[in-house]
Amino acid sequence: MNDFRPPVADLAYALKHVVGYDQVEQLPGFEHADFDTVSEILDEFGDFTAAVVAPTNRAGDIEGARLNADGTVTTPTGFKEAYAAYVDAGWGSVPLPEEFGGGGFPRTVGLAIQELTTTANIAFALGPLLTQGAIEALLHYGSDEQKQAWLPKMVSGEWAGTMNLTEPHAGSDVGALTTKAVKRADGTYGITGQKIFISFGDHDLSDQIVHLVLARTPDAPAGTKGISCFIVPKHLVNEDGSLGERNGVHTVGLEHKMGIHGSPTCVLSYEDATGYLIGEENFGMRIMFVMMNSARLSVGMQGLAVAERAYQQSLDYAKERIQGRAIGATQDSPIIDFPDVRRMLMTQKSYIAALRRMMLQNAVYVDISTNHPDAATRARADEIVGLLTPICKAFGTDLGNELTSLALQIHGGMGFIEETGAAQHYRDVRITAIYEGTNGIQAADLVGRKLGVRNGASFLEFIATMRELDGELAVAGEDFASIRSQLNTGLDMLEQTTGWMLRTGVSDPNSVLAGSSPYLRIWGLVVGGWLLAKSALAARTLNGDSVAASQLPMARFYAEQLLPAASGLVGAATAGSRDLFALDADSLGDVVRRAARV
Repeated sequence: MNDFRPPVADLAYALKHVVGYDQVEQLPGFEHADFDTVSEILDEFGDFTAAVVAPTNRAGDIEGARLNADGTVTTPTGFKEAYAAYVDAGWGSVPLPEEFGGGGFPRTVGLAIQELTTTANIAFALGPLLTQGAIEALLHYGSDEQKQAWLPKMVSGEWAGTMNLTEPHAGSDVGALTTKAVKRADGTYGITGQKIFISFGDHDLSDQIVHLVLARTPDAPAGTKGISCFIVPKHLVNEDGSLGERNGVHTVGLEHKMGIHGSPTCVLSYEDATGYLIGEENFGMRIMFVMMNSARLSVGMQGLAVAERAYQQSLDYAKERIQGRAIGATQDSPIIDFPDVRRMLMTQKSYIAALRRMMLQNAVYVDISTNHPDAATRARADEIVGLLTPICKAFGTDLGNELTSLALQIHGGMGFIEETGAAQHYRDVRITAIYEGTNGIQAADLVGRKLGVRNGASFLEFIATMRELDGELAVAGEDFASIRSQLNTGLDMLEQTTGWMLRTGVSDPNSVLAGSSPYLRIWGLVVGGWLLAKSALAARTLNGDSVAASQLPMARFYAEQLLPAASGLVGAATAGSRDLFALDADSLGDVVRRAARV
C-alpha cells in the first residue's frame, strides 16, 4: 500500500519534449533553471517523497487529524517529522522569490514538485500548497513592510499560511460573508466571525499560521464589492520578530470528512482578532482571485496526482491477482492478461499522461505571462492561462474521480475493502471537484468570462494553434493516421461548438450555461489528444528511451478510444436550457414520489 514510484521520468519527458520548457529556461530570471538542473531536482525530490512523505499516507487516513481538549490540533503519525524534513531541505521554497529566501525557480517546476508531494500524500501536501497560495497573494498585494514581516518565514516553511473564505451560510457565494472587520485607532482591525472548511486552519507542523481572511468593514458596499482581505496571524509578532501572545482566533471544530483525513479541516472562530489590511479596503476579491487562480491549477493537479497513485496500485494488483485463464493460456492467468482490465489500465495511463502535459503546459504559459520581456507575448500567454485554468481544474478533477474509480474496479471486491488501501484514494480525490469553486463554477467561468475575451478570438486562435500539428502528423506515416483523423474531428467539433456558444451567448446566456460543463469536457478531451499527439511525434527520434516507447500506443489509444467522446458531447453542449427548466422544483419532487408509489 505504501509502494510509491515517483513519476519523475514522465515529468521530465513532458517538460523537455512536449510543453516547451525550453521557452521557460530562456526567460529573464530563470537562467539557473535549465532543464538538466531541474531534472536533477525532480530526481532528488522524487526520492524524498518516496522515502519520507509516501509512508505517511496510510497513517493519515487511519488516524486522521485530532482536535484536543485544549483546542490544539495534532496531525497523524509521521506528518510532523516529514514536514520538518521538507522544510529543512528547502523543498517548499524552490519556486518562490530569491528576495525572500526562495530558490527563484519557475512555477512550472513548482507545479511538478507539488504533483510529486500530492501523489505521495494529498492530505500532507495541502499544507504547503495553501501556504504558497497565501504567499502569492502577499507578493501581489502586500505592502513592502508586510512582505518583509511575513514572507521570509512563510517562504522557508517555518510559518504556514491559509485562505479563509467560506462561511456556513455563504458557501461559494463569497459576497454573502458576514465576518466583520472594525478599524482600531492604531490602524489594525478587529476581526470577528466564523469561517468553515479551513484546510490546515490549525496544526502542529509550525508554530505560526498566517491566515488570510476575507471580512467586511462596517460601511462596506453589499456583495463582493465590499470585501476586504486581512492578515490575521495565530500569534501576534513582537517587534524583534519573535512570536508573542495568542491572537483571538481559535479552532472550535474539525470537520469529519469522507477522505483526506490527515488534513485538519477546521472551523475557526475569530473573536476581535487583530488583523492587518492588505492593500485597500474593499479590495479583497482581487486578492482572493490571486489565491484561487493559483490554487485552481494546483487542485487540477491533485486530481491527476491521486489518479496516478491509484493507478500504480491497480497496476500492481493486476499483475499479482491470479484469476481465470486468458485466451491461449495453459494455466490460470494474472488479470492483467484480460482485455477489459487492459482497457481500464490503458484508460488510466493515457488520461494521466494527457493531464500531466496539460497541467505543465498551463504552468509554462503562467511563467511566460509573468516573465517574458515582450508585453504582447505576456498578454497572449495570460489569455491562454485564463482559458486553460478552468479546464485543468475541472477536467483534471473529474478525471481524478473517474480514474480512481477505475482503479477500484480493477481490484474487484477487494477494492471495496478498506484494508487494501484502494478505497482511500477514491475517498481522498472526491473533494477535488468541489475545491476552489465547484466544477460547474469552472465551466461557468469558461463560457461566462473567458469565452468572450476579444469576442471569442482568444479561443479560436488557440484552436488554430492546435491545428498547426496537422502537417507534422500528415508526414508521420500510417502509425499516426488514426491520431490525425480523430484529432481533426475533435478540433472540428470544438470549433463548431465554440461558434454555437459565441452566437447563442448574446441572446440566451442560460442555454450557454446549460451546456458549459459538456463544452468544457470537449475542450479537455481535445487538448489532451493534441498534447499526446505532440508527445508521440517527439518520441520518434528517441530510440532506447523507455518513456518514449510508450508514447505512440498511448496517443493512439487515446485518439481511437477516448477522444471520440468529444463528438458525442456536442449535442449536450448545444441542447439549450429548455428541458432543464421544464419542471419546477415541486414537479421534480412529484416525479420521485409517484415513481415510489408505482
